[in-house]
Amino acid sequence: MEIPGQAVRIRLTDVQSVPMRTFHVTWISFFTCFFAWFAIAPLMPIVRDEFHLTRQQVGNTIIASVAATIFVRLLLGRLCDRFGPRRLYTGLMLLGAVAVMGIGLSTGYLSFLIFRLVIGGIGASFVLTQYHTSIMFAPNVVGTANATTAGWGNLGGGVTQMVMPLIFAGVMMLGFSEALSWRLAMLVPGLMLVGCAYAYWNWTQDAPTEAAEDVADSAVYENQSGRFREAIRDWRVWLLFLFYGGCFGIELTVNNVAALYYTDRFGLSLTSAGLIAGLFGATNLFARSCGGWLADKSAIRFGIRGRVWFLTVALACEATALMIFAQMSWLPAAILAMVVFSIFVQMAEGATYAIVPFVSKKGLGSVAGIVGAGGNVGAVCAGFLFRDPDISMTQAFMFLGCAVALCAMLAPLVRFSDAQVRREDEALQRALVAREAGEAAV
Repeated sequence: MEIPGQAVRIRLTDVQSVPMRTFHVTWISFFTCFFAWFAIAPLMPIVRDEFHLTRQQVGNTIIASVAATIFVRLLLGRLCDRFGPRRLYTGLMLLGAVAVMGIGLSTGYLSFLIFRLVIGGIGASFVLTQYHTSIMFAPNVVGTANATTAGWGNLGGGVTQMVMPLIFAGVMMLGFSEALSWRLAMLVPGLMLVGCAYAYWNWTQDAPTEAAEDVADSAVYENQSGRFREAIRDWRVWLLFLFYGGCFGIELTVNNVAALYYTDRFGLSLTSAGLIAGLFGATNLFARSCGGWLADKSAIRFGIRGRVWFLTVALACEATALMIFAQMSWLPAAILAMVVFSIFVQMAEGATYAIVPFVSKKGLGSVAGIVGAGGNVGAVCAGFLFRDPDISMTQAFMFLGCAVALCAMLAPLVRFSDAQVRREDEALQRALVAREAGEAAV
């Protein structure tokens, strides 16, 4: 849907206009949610030893951390179409803060598992992020905007791998025991969530202008049950659901297991393993944005079908890089292969959500929620591989590489009718003309 006031350019230094202010507050909030979501992951070697967790129990906590997000993403995607993202995002971060800080109250496997399950809910912030930027930006840059806010937000998954062990070490230096130090360290991401909730409530709004709010109220938020049913009946939505499981689901899994992988396979310390594992998420600084930008450029050159072609290439490269990474037994080669693999993972994610806004304009929240949930379904499925004692981590990564290769082969099946192709091409041309004129899209 074309909404009055949508931005046709991304001006990173602009904090005054509603779309760009929302852009910045949204990615910072998503960064904080991602940081908090995986804050415990680099500390898992400490938690595992304290609670005497088996490999199956560690695997269960990994699955729990992403399983809850499936249902919350589906719910929030539908609610976005009705209530808008501002209220939902603020409430989600406040509830998430309680869970993140509360995990320090865990006394054993069961209570820790429950907290990991509840914390997984803040991963649904992704759907709110993508919905909000899709509303704020015009067709010529919406892929880039979605990919950048998501990518910079996902960067939190890498930063937390590097920072949380340092916070833990800092608390230890104050004289606290290991058991108390990891609990106190978890207060930091919880307080960060509270601060972002305040900023989101006070510095964003649901649509670019008051006129756009009226358009949204009359055209977007009506008949949501019908829109949701329409979304779940669209086979393209489920293909994108599958593909997002093959990229974002892989990212979630690696965020959860990377520190353990480098600790166990290469005998690294907690801090060293965390720093290396953090490199996987660090590519979000540019790679996901690059994926969305290239998808937008492909659309300008080849029409909306160009977005699908680029997604196919990104998934194929991701699969190849993942299988190469799985075979690396020399640490420097493993790190290099992981970084290359990570770049294509993020690019595939950006390419996927460069397509999402065009599947169903009026049911955008429902589509975004369903596709976003696909990432977590993929992570849950991958989690079962890593909890099986008969499957090594190397074998698990190879199996995942084969699954992504299958996604690449299926990607060209995402198609659009000739009528929709014409409509989207016309909307794209209007946005390009508005950009040249230095105006907002109308």
